[in-house]
Amino acid sequence: MLVMILGVAVTGLGIAIFRQAALGTDPFSGMNLALADVTGIAYPVLQIGVNLIFFLIQISLGRRYIGPGTIANAFFLAYFVDFFYGVIHGLLGDFQSLPVKVITLLAGLCICSLGLSMYQQSALGVAPYDALSLILKDRIPKVPYFVWRVSNDGFCALICFLAGGVVGLGTLVTAFGFGPVIQFFDRTLTRRMLPKRTDGREK
Repeated sequence: MLVMILGVAVTGLGIAIFRQAALGTDPFSGMNLALADVTGIAYPVLQIGVNLIFFLIQISLGRRYIGPGTIANAFFLAYFVDFFYGVIHGLLGDFQSLPVKVITLLAGLCICSLGLSMYQQSALGVAPYDALSLILKDRIPKVPYFVWRVSNDGFCALICFLAGGVVGLGTLVTAFGFGPVIQFFDRTLTRRMLPKRTDGREK
């Protein structure tokens, strides 16, 4: 539970750093940030509303993916993002230099990947949006999970773009960078943080 909660918080810090870089973030966060700007609804409130829609699908078709981590991610991640972004932006203001933005983006990738590694390796439930691709794969097994994930992310990126959000280098970096960096943290750090089972394997 502690690793999972820390994972959600660290993920929120990573997304806040993506926002500070202003080069785009992961498609789901980018969509919600853009819709929040358009509608005037506070970002955390809007993201909770969107998560509730996906959560209803998860309850109906993918209950095995629900756990404490599902609730923590759905209801608290965006508040962590808003908190950390407020602190970071309040201290540093807007970045004007592209090299500084790129370095900030890469730092966000590493930090967000660490948080996602901690969250996923704790195995206490799947976030409602992430569960959607898994549910579709379960229901239509002939279509690979990767196809569903790319399709869902592409749809979110499209909505982000149409709503006036930032779709750019950060969107590409998260699409192709999360996988290998998360795996790196899985191997080198996160699995060592988790308690061992009696057979010597991680829980």
